[in-house]
Amino acid sequence: MGRGRVELKRIENKINRQVTFSKRRNGLLKKAYELSVLCDAEVALIIFSSRGKLYEFGSVGITKTIERYQRCSFTPQDDHVECETQSWYQEVSKLKAKYESLQRTQRHLLGEDLGPLSIKELQNLEKQLEGALAQARQRKTQIMIEQMEELRRRERHLGDMNKQLRLKLEAEGFNLKAMESLWSSTSAAGNSSFPFQPAQTNPMDYQAEPFLQIGYHQYVQAEASNVPKSMACETNFMQGWIL
Repeated sequence: MGRGRVELKRIENKINRQVTFSKRRNGLLKKAYELSVLCDAEVALIIFSSRGKLYEFGSVGITKTIERYQRCSFTPQDDHVECETQSWYQEVSKLKAKYESLQRTQRHLLGEDLGPLSIKELQNLEKQLEGALAQARQRKTQIMIEQMEELRRRERHLGDMNKQLRLKLEAEGFNLKAMESLWSSTSAAGNSSFPFQPAQTNPMDYQAEPFLQIGYHQYVQAEASNVPKSMACETNFMQGWIL
């Protein structure tokens, strides 16, 4: 006798519902495993019970299958974004590898981590160091030559300035000597024309400005003793009121 068709609807009995869930869950997991083995298919199965309990199966891993599913189910725009992301990822990988290679080369040039290198690699490294040393020496020589040329140029400039200053000082000295000789000749001519004899000059013969004298001074009395008495009175009177 054939098996009757079961109506697909929610089982109201809680115990029967739990028993049916356990049986069919195990059968579904078994069928997924058989499908992956027999057909060499990538199968992923995720089951959550009514109480929130997780049951899963993945032939190659749930995470890998989900990532593959996301890549395959992208829209064209998402596919473009994914392609661009992959391109940037590849570019970053290349730059990272290049950076590591440069760091390794730098360590080799500094004499570090030379153990893994072969004879041929060491010879190439030696050639690189010799070439770099020759270029460094050539550049150093060029800089020294340029500095020497600059110093010579400054020396010539200072020599020209020194020569100009010497000529200027010689001109100044010549002018000064000419002025001194002219002054000497002028002074000599003045002394010969107008002799100055301070020893023969009487200081009483020159009065800078008139003055008023009241009374008598000793030198007037002294001079009065040498003159006659008839002139002494007149002299004393005039000396007492000189303006």
